[in-house]
This record gives sequence, C-alpha cells and structure tokens, in this order.
Amino acid sequence: MDTTPCAGQTRAANLTGFSSYARRKGADPRRILERHGIETRALTDPDTHVNCQSLVDVFEYCSTIFEDPLFGLHFAAGQAPEVFGCITALCRSAPDLRTAISCLIDYVPIVHSPEAALELVESAETAELRWGVNSNLGVNDQANQQALMLIVKLLRSVGGPDFALSHVEIAVDARPSDVAEIEDIVGCRIRNRAPNNAIGFPKHALEMPIPSANRLLYRLLGGYLDRVKQANRITLTDRVRNYIRGALPTGTCSIERCADKLGMSVRTLQDRLAHDGGSFTQVMEQQRMTLAEIYLRRENATLDEVAEWLGYGEQTSFGRAFKRWTGTTPRKFRQT
Repeated sequence: MDTTPCAGQTRAANLTGFSSYARRKGADPRRILERHGIETRALTDPDTHVNCQSLVDVFEYCSTIFEDPLFGLHFAAGQAPEVFGCITALCRSAPDLRTAISCLIDYVPIVHSPEAALELVESAETAELRWGVNSNLGVNDQANQQALMLIVKLLRSVGGPDFALSHVEIAVDARPSDVAEIEDIVGCRIRNRAPNNAIGFPKHALEMPIPSANRLLYRLLGGYLDRVKQANRITLTDRVRNYIRGALPTGTCSIERCADKLGMSVRTLQDRLAHDGGSFTQVMEQQRMTLAEIYLRRENATLDEVAEWLGYGEQTSFGRAFKRWTGTTPRKFRQT
C-alpha cells in the first residue's frame, strides 16, 4: 500500500525533468519546491507522494516567475507518458484503444492520484476522454495544460500513426495567441475556457488495434493493478497497520510520519482512529504483539534482532513489553 497515494496526494512523477527545466530558466528547483512545502527528494524519486495543492501552486508560481502562461504545456512537452508509471506500459500492451483508455480511467485514480477523475463519453460520431479533479484546487491552469500534453502523448503512442485528434476542450483562460500555440502543438482546434477538459477523436478509433499490444504483459500488469485497486479499499485502521508493519524495523515509526504518509494532519488521523474505537498507540501495540510471536518462531533470529525488528532500541525494553502482553518472557515463550 506504500505505492498508492492518499486523498489530496499525487506521485512526484509529475515533476520529472523539473530540475533541468528550472535551471535552464535560471531558477533553483529545490528552492521553488521548498517554498511550497515539497520535499526535495521528490526530484529524484517519482514514487514519492506530494500534496496536490502544493504541486498546483508550484506550477502556477513557475508560470509567473518564468513569465510563461503556457508553462504547464511547455514543461510537459519535455516529459514522456511514463509519468503515469506502469499504467502507461499497461495501456501500450492493451489489445485496442478502447481497452487502453479504460485502463487509464480505472487505474490513474488508484496509482497516480485519487484526485484525478477521468471518463469516456461517446456520441454518434465522436468520443471524448474527459478529465478533471475531485477537489477545489483553485487556479489550476498549468496542471491542466500538463495533463493535456501528457494524455495526448499517451493516446498518440498507443494509437499509432493513424490516430488523430478532432478537437480539444480545456478549462483554461488563455489569450488568443496562446490558443493558437496550443493548437499548433496538439495539432487540432482548441475550445478555450471550456467547462470541462476533454480530448476528442473519431469514435471508430476506439476499436483500433494497438501496434504494441502484448497479451502476456497486459495480463501481468492488469492482474497486479487489480490487486492494488482491491487493496486500496481497506479501512484507515488497516492502512495504519500496514504503515506500522513497514516502519517498525526502521526505528522511525511515529504518528507524525504516518499522518504525512496518509496525507492528513495528526489531529485528523487521531480523530478518525478514535471514531473506529482505537488510537495509534493501540494499533502499534497490537502489531508489535502479533509480530513478536511471528518473529520469535524464527529459530535463527536472535532476541536482539527481534527487538530491533519491532522498533525497540534494546532487548530489555522488548522483554518488559512482551511480558506485559503475554505474562511470560520472550525466552520462555520460545522454549514452549
């Protein structure tokens, strides 16, 4: 579950290439990110989760300081559809364009950002892939431009040389000269200041076979993402348990880090756990009890190692806690 962003988060893959782009403009990319509360490791780890509002604010800020009303479009022009991660590989391995678009719609909210909302709308002659966000992020022009460029690139890469756009609608307040540049880049007419973001193309294109189709890869990636989608429906308490299990051996397990991982404040996390009848301390204690018995059954594990795996600084602290849980010592438990 560490691979899936929570509400209000997105993968840092959206920032792929940001360092070099900002430096070419004479700006310090790390300073820009820090100004908006994004950790600099997001520049090197595309699977880091960043706050959606912070990302939107970074893009709007860059548009201002670079004096570029089409920053999002220009930035995305240097990116590849792989920003969407393994979803891109799944789309390219799908048998036809309709299936590829269904994959994009189904899995982007799970793997890339739960704030993303995509749908396919069909009429008699035309199909539209529409997208937006589930939250009010304020002025979002640059992120919309980036999404437009990336989705167009993905559709063209899976559709092959015969795929062509018929029109684009974008919820951006662009100047006439900017609209002309967008049309030149995407290669079709643009409807500016539209109520929705949409990419239109002939409906018959949905049945086009994909040249890069790969049945084995499609089944493997699709099966994996189905499991991730199913696991994403677990409760908040389950997600906290998952975090604790992964964080205990590192010695950095804390409610502050857990709340950050889940995209919420510590107070919100405490309140939601209390609503479920528990607390972070109780969940961590339960996980330590469960894991302690599992680890003690490993014959080759020393008591020092077990204590370390459970996040204790020394064996004596683990011993006292284990006796409080079970009424016996770890050594006696292992003997029985």
